Amino acid sequence: MNNPSSKPKEEFVHSVFQSVAPKYDLMNDIISFGRHRAWRKFTMNKMNMAPGDTAIDLCCGTCDWTISMAEASGGPITGLDFSENMLKIGRRKVEDRGLDRSIRLVQGNAMDLPFEDDTFHFATIGFGLRNVPDPRQVLAEMTRVVKPGGKVVCLELSKPTWQPFKGLYYFYFRYLMPMLGKLIAKRYSQYKWLPESLIQFPGRKELAGIYTEVGLSNVEVYPFFGGIAALHIGTKEKQDV
Repeated sequence: MNNPSSKPKEEFVHSVFQSVAPKYDLMNDIISFGRHRAWRKFTMNKMNMAPGDTAIDLCCGTCDWTISMAEASGGPITGLDFSENMLKIGRRKVEDRGLDRSIRLVQGNAMDLPFEDDTFHFATIGFGLRNVPDPRQVLAEMTRVVKPGGKVVCLELSKPTWQPFKGLYYFYFRYLMPMLGKLIAKRYSQYKWLPESLIQFPGRKELAGIYTEVGLSNVEVYPFFGGIAALHIGTKEKQDV
């Protein structure tokens, strides 16, 4: 169950994404310097989905990754997000691509998934883990709902470690990006909050450690673009017969 102390953050994050939904895709291009599509393509290659593989895509937003998985496996794929405004945009994309039968969209909370144990071949979360009140609990929930031998996949912004790039990146992320948010999306405070969410988020090595702690093995970590983002993949151990 959710920790009551998480409620203020949940409510604030919900208001942020309800507000930025119309410009979310455009701002993703700007924030990632247009690289998020290449990172997702790399991730899909690493996942190597087979026909009929199932997945739950948490914090699915406007459903770009959800759609990629449905096109790769044929579904069924479930997308879950707590922002109805984001899901409305995602729903239109799904309908435009004729994937209504392959994708099911659910409004829900990543901290407390409404699914049985051992349900999906994959559990994914793209650029959403740093926004939840408790990343460890979300990863534990993702581990719970994947089948033994299934994979938990997280694509997320991370923390570059190499100077001087690290200093330049944080200057961009902390000062320039909120100004771009104000200029393009007419939202300043929402994009000012995003760098703050990254400061509190574990680095890629720490996140790999959390993967192990929640029961995942064979954890793979792939940093992107000087470490500004990272892919983590872990496998749920098969039960002994």
